[in-house]
Amino acid sequence: MGITSALYTGISGLAAQGEAMTVIGNNISNVNTTGFKSGRMLFSDVLSSTISGGSQVGRGVQIQGVENLFSQGSFESTQSSTDLAIQGDSFFMLQSPSGRFYSRAGAFHFDRDNILVNPEGMQVLGTGIIPATGQSNGVLGPINLTNFATTPPRLTSSVEMNFNLDSTATVPAAFNPANPVATSNFSTSLTVYDSQGNPHTATTYFRKTGANAWDTHTIIPDATTVNGVPGNQINGSLTFNAAGALTAQVPAAGAAQNIGFPGGVTTPQPITFDMGIGASTQYASASIINQQTQDGYYQGSLVKVTVDDKGFVSGTYSNGQLQKIAQVALASFTAPIGLSKVGGSLFEETLASGQPQISSASTPGVGKVLSNSLEQSNVDMASEFVKMITTQRAYSANSKTITTTDEMMQEVLNLKR
Repeated sequence: MGITSALYTGISGLAAQGEAMTVIGNNISNVNTTGFKSGRMLFSDVLSSTISGGSQVGRGVQIQGVENLFSQGSFESTQSSTDLAIQGDSFFMLQSPSGRFYSRAGAFHFDRDNILVNPEGMQVLGTGIIPATGQSNGVLGPINLTNFATTPPRLTSSVEMNFNLDSTATVPAAFNPANPVATSNFSTSLTVYDSQGNPHTATTYFRKTGANAWDTHTIIPDATTVNGVPGNQINGSLTFNAAGALTAQVPAAGAAQNIGFPGGVTTPQPITFDMGIGASTQYASASIINQQTQDGYYQGSLVKVTVDDKGFVSGTYSNGQLQKIAQVALASFTAPIGLSKVGGSLFEETLASGQPQISSASTPGVGKVLSNSLEQSNVDMASEFVKMITTQRAYSANSKTITTTDEMMQEVLNLKR
């Protein structure tokens, strides 16, 4: 009975070490698999049998389990902005008709329906954005670009300038609206937009009227009325102090000028003109515009999608605008080691893993989302080869147990001769 048990002890070793080699081979075969998490074989002894005197004799080895290792893999830089990697312990959330899955493999792209998917067509889950705050609305769903193909125009409501006017300039001839270039010292132009995104050129002429005093005349040729009066010109004045700093402007920076535009657009259109009190100057150097901006724009088309480290998916439009579209959702588990592999670099939750805790990369402690990056396999080739050597030697040693036991049994059979 004892010799026969030794045979089965050796067989248990062969079976266990053979399965261990399968785990090692699986790790090595997935050394280039994006987001792959390696596994390790855990062994335990089989319940020992008790012999005379209360002693116990082992009955071999058994597989205790195959444990997934969730150490961070290194990152590979890519050319696609929708290739994502997670620096941290969370998982991307994916859904398909067969259920919800979790993955570290972030090779995503937008499909023909403008939905962010993985190579197998599973939809990447995220949350929508509150337009007023630019923050997540907490509603989980696919990341879809359909409603973000264009951005509507925005009418100009504010014009801001920062400039220097040459203090050594002489007073020109009286201002003539028919010939503003000859009757002004300096001018600048920019484009303003109406409610339908139509562009209108606004040119501001600066005319010195005396020491530390200038007049401004902003002409918008397309305008039909200004503050309810037919015309296209906004007149004003600037006052500088002895140090050359702008101290006052008329109209005041916060006083809206109601501009009438034709074509069925919003009219009148209130626009404020901020000439930069405290920033604009009058120094003895060439007149120059340091900065001028306006807050309107025409309708834009989506030209590029980017993802930041907080997982916000943003669209860049042809009119220069940047709009948040969604935020990539991340899931973490109390015991990720309990997740079940289902193939395709996917995991499913189990009772052992616990339920997912859904959050985003903007939540402290969750980690970062890296765009133009993919997480590589965490397989350590050197370690796997060492395990392969020790496993092979263990397999050979167990085979020796069987052959030696066979020789011992042969000796027993030879006793009758």
